[in-house]
Amino acid sequence: MLDATTLQILTESAKYDVSCSSSGSKRANTADGLGNASVGGICHSFTPDGRCISLLKILMSNECVYDCEYCPNRRSADVRRAHISPDEICELTINFYKRNYIEGLFLSSAVSGTPDKTMELLTETVIKLRKQYNFNGYIHLKGIPHADSALAMKAAKYVDRMSYNIELPSEKSLKLLAPQKTKDSLITPMKKLQTAIVYDRENKVKKGKVLPAGQTTQMIVGASPESDGQILRLTEYLYRHMDLKRVYYSSYIPVVESPLLPATPTGLLREHRLYQADWLIRFYGFDVNEICGEGENLSTEYDPKCAWALRNMHLFPVEINKAPLEMLLRVPGIGAKSAYKIIEARRFAALDFDNLAKMRIVLKRARHFITCKGRFYGSEGGALKAALLIDEKSRTDEQLSLFSTPSVALSALTGEL
Repeated sequence: MLDATTLQILTESAKYDVSCSSSGSKRANTADGLGNASVGGICHSFTPDGRCISLLKILMSNECVYDCEYCPNRRSADVRRAHISPDEICELTINFYKRNYIEGLFLSSAVSGTPDKTMELLTETVIKLRKQYNFNGYIHLKGIPHADSALAMKAAKYVDRMSYNIELPSEKSLKLLAPQKTKDSLITPMKKLQTAIVYDRENKVKKGKVLPAGQTTQMIVGASPESDGQILRLTEYLYRHMDLKRVYYSSYIPVVESPLLPATPTGLLREHRLYQADWLIRFYGFDVNEICGEGENLSTEYDPKCAWALRNMHLFPVEINKAPLEMLLRVPGIGAKSAYKIIEARRFAALDFDNLAKMRIVLKRARHFITCKGRFYGSEGGALKAALLIDEKSRTDEQLSLFSTPSVALSALTGEL
């Protein structure tokens, strides 16, 4: 029987991995199985309708043969060690699910013994959950670097999502801080999984799809010297060439002492700015070169969309009743959903500022960059920058705490600008 101490050690050890969020899975369920991955999705946060949904997040083992400088479970760390068997994980997952504690499983492990042996045990666990325990619920599995890619492919047929965490944005930093890992040990299995996902999509495979909820990854921000521009270029590559569902950013916190690591935490603002820039790349049509130079960091004063607009004031103001969708998406204060609403609404009548307010456009930002029926109510020059700074400070103070009104909290979580 699994004891409470082991459970505490292995769940505590798993908390630093943030690459688990909404599943988006459409995997076919078995008729006599338990649970469902596709109804509500799984995440460690609040859904737009206010529900908080959760999953069991646990390591199979925290006894690691790797010695990554930033990892609290590294080989040289003086921490309590524990491990758990595939059957114990299966029983724990099913019992927690039946008690309505969880809606799915996020399973990872330190590299215990060898990469292949660790990946074999993880694969055995998910296969047992599906076949022996008839679990239909969401499963996110963490891939093991250097493990045989055939093992990852086998596991991918039984789980909803996998993640190979890149952790550090450059090969140089990997060699310095995680010498047992290589760029190829992370990117190669991701490419092979993506090839399988594309094959299933093109052949319209419905049963036994590989990773119906796709792949994610995580990068630690601030543990190594890479700029935001360098991080975002890697992010853009992963989205556009690897078709990743999400790239997660984890602000560096000095949980272990090392002369190779910064002594102070990076702070939430930089992480927050990267999520905002990430959102612009995925949903607003921005190219990374428009957002941030390769050796530059994102502005701490303004969000990336406002910063871009201030650098391109020759394009503004735009007339709300004539501007194309591509330009509306670039107006600070107009989100992606709002831009489509404007395009639809103006087919029937010319819009004014009152109409925009009813659509919940953030006019205290947008008014500086738009006209309605030729009228302009914004500020210019120094007054514009001062107004945006005041607005930014009020938004950032609230968002980074996540203990504010639902609309503010959701804005912080999604990155909408």
